[in-house]
Amino acid sequence: MADTTTSAAAPRRGVRRRASSFLNSHERTRFGLTIGAPLLWIGVIYLGALVLLFLNAFWRVDTLTGRIIQDWGLQNFDTLWSSSVYRTITFRTVRIAAFVTVADIVLSFPLAYYAARIATPRVKALLLVLVVLPLWASYLVKAFAWQTITAPNGLLESLLGLVGIHVNIGASEVAIWLTFTYLWLPFVLLPIFASLERIPSSYVEASGDLGAKGWKTFRHVVWPMAFPGVVAGSIFAFSLTLGDYIAPSIVGSTKFIGNVIYDNVGVANNLPLAAAFALVPVAIMAIYLALARRLGAFEAL
Repeated sequence: MADTTTSAAAPRRGVRRRASSFLNSHERTRFGLTIGAPLLWIGVIYLGALVLLFLNAFWRVDTLTGRIIQDWGLQNFDTLWSSSVYRTITFRTVRIAAFVTVADIVLSFPLAYYAARIATPRVKALLLVLVVLPLWASYLVKAFAWQTITAPNGLLESLLGLVGIHVNIGASEVAIWLTFTYLWLPFVLLPIFASLERIPSSYVEASGDLGAKGWKTFRHVVWPMAFPGVVAGSIFAFSLTLGDYIAPSIVGSTKFIGNVIYDNVGVANNLPLAAAFALVPVAIMAIYLALARRLGAFEAL
């Protein structure tokens, strides 16, 4: 019985050896088999959807039947450009995205620096858990929580009133800005923390030995080496704000690009116009990434 089992297993081992030898001697085949499925998924599903979105942007909707007519033209882009409403919405979305990005960087950098360079291992672990902990909660729960906090005569307005600041925050752009700043803070802090933690302590010590003060060391040693992490975090905050439409509809009363796209896909049933407007954030992010690359932010990633 044992001889039969051994003789049956021997051909299988021989096939495995020949396959292993073949893959070891054919690097390109091994590489193709390793990443072939992910590349197929990205090429067909992900990039295919983007190509279809791009094509829809040049089509139009028949006003009588509501059907999409594959009549090539720039009419959707002309509508976006000529209408002041769409320009205002685009400017508002980009402005809030920029404010959210700056606020998250300002809040994240000191905390990330303390966790990476100063805190003890136990305190560092505690800080990182506190930063990541909100990610375990539902996005909708956090958005509705900030709706309650920023509501008219709500918690935030009451607290500000105690110190003599009387403002109307409910359903305003400020409420949306606060909500987005809270939502994306972990996505900005963690890349900055990782970049700061990779800075060798010997670099900082050498800067001090050469006579550089704290600010000069930060400017010429810490900041250049942490800059790629800052850019990575800013990409998260900026792009996520550009594409979000749920938080503005819950917390605020103004339209963002995502809200207009959602309305045109669902209510207005104008998919070509929605596709054309969806290409606006794509173009903005392409410009943003090109500027970051020109500044050398990707060289140390």
